[in-house]
Amino acid sequence: MTKKILLLFLIALTSNAQEIALLKYNGGGDWYGNPTSLPNLIKFCNQNINTKIKPKPATVEPGSSDLFSYPFVHLTGHGNVVFNDNEVQNLRNYLTSGGFLHIDDNYGMDKYIRKEIRKIFPNNELVEIPSTHKIFQGPFSFPNGIPKIHEHEKQKPQAFGIFIEGRLALVYTFETDLGDGWEDEEVHNNPKEVREKALKMGANLVHYVFVN
Repeated sequence: MTKKILLLFLIALTSNAQEIALLKYNGGGDWYGNPTSLPNLIKFCNQNINTKIKPKPATVEPGSSDLFSYPFVHLTGHGNVVFNDNEVQNLRNYLTSGGFLHIDDNYGMDKYIRKEIRKIFPNNELVEIPSTHKIFQGPFSFPNGIPKIHEHEKQKPQAFGIFIEGRLALVYTFETDLGDGWEDEEVHNNPKEVREKALKMGANLVHYVFVN
C-alpha cells in the first residue's frame, strides 16, 4: 500500500471522528505556543462548517509515522525550528502523499522556517498564494487574501504556499498571526470581529484540506 493510499484510507476510516495535530519540532522554538488556538479553531469548524473533528488536537513529531494519521497538521511558534534528515524525509513523504502542513509565524520564526521548508522541498519554490485561490473563496470569502490579525511591524500579511501537482500541500502564513486570533479572547483582547475573521480563515484552510 502506497503512503498516499494509506493516508486516504486513514482519513476515510476516521471520517466520523477526524483529528488534526500540532507539530512538536526541535530547535528551541515554542512549538506549544498559543495553547487555546487549535481547540478553538476545531470548535468553530465543528459548529460552522460541519466537520466532526475531535475537540482536543493531537501532538505529533515530524519524524513519526503517526504523521500520516492526520490530514491537517499545524506548526507555530516564535523562534528556531530545526528538522533533521529523517524528519525532512518524513515530512516530504507526508506532504507529497496527500498531507497538509499549515505554518503560522507567531512572530520571529520567518528566518528559521524558510530554511527548513527549503530542506523539505529544495526544488519547489515557496510562492505567494493569489487571492483568487480556493482557500480565500470559501466557505468564507476573503477577496483580498489573507487577513491581518495581529500587528507586529506594520507589514503586509502574506500567505505563501508549496504546490504539488496543483495541490496546495503547505501554507505558510506570515505577518498575520492567525493563531493569536484563534486563542481565547482574554489572551490578546482582540475584538470579536478580529477573532471571527481569524477563525473563518482557519476554517477555510481546514475545509480546503478535507474536500481536496
